[in-house]
Amino acid sequence: MVFSIRLTDEERKLAESYASLHSFSLAEAFKKALFEKIEDEYDVTVAQEAYNEYAADGRKSRPVDELWKECGL
Repeated sequence: MVFSIRLTDEERKLAESYASLHSFSLAEAFKKALFEKIEDEYDVTVAQEAYNEYAADGRKSRPVDELWKECGL
């Protein structure tokens, strides 16, 4: 799949600088940024769903030092 993105001169310079700094082509830099953003948003969604499930079950957290004492650490 091929697509184009319109950038201002300033945006283009910044993107080219970033790609060059990391030894990526401009296409690789955009692809990497896109998929990192998708992954980050997916992780946040999964974490929020897990927290909502945890809270809906009425579970409560406790200080980690209590767990360590219980485990003899």
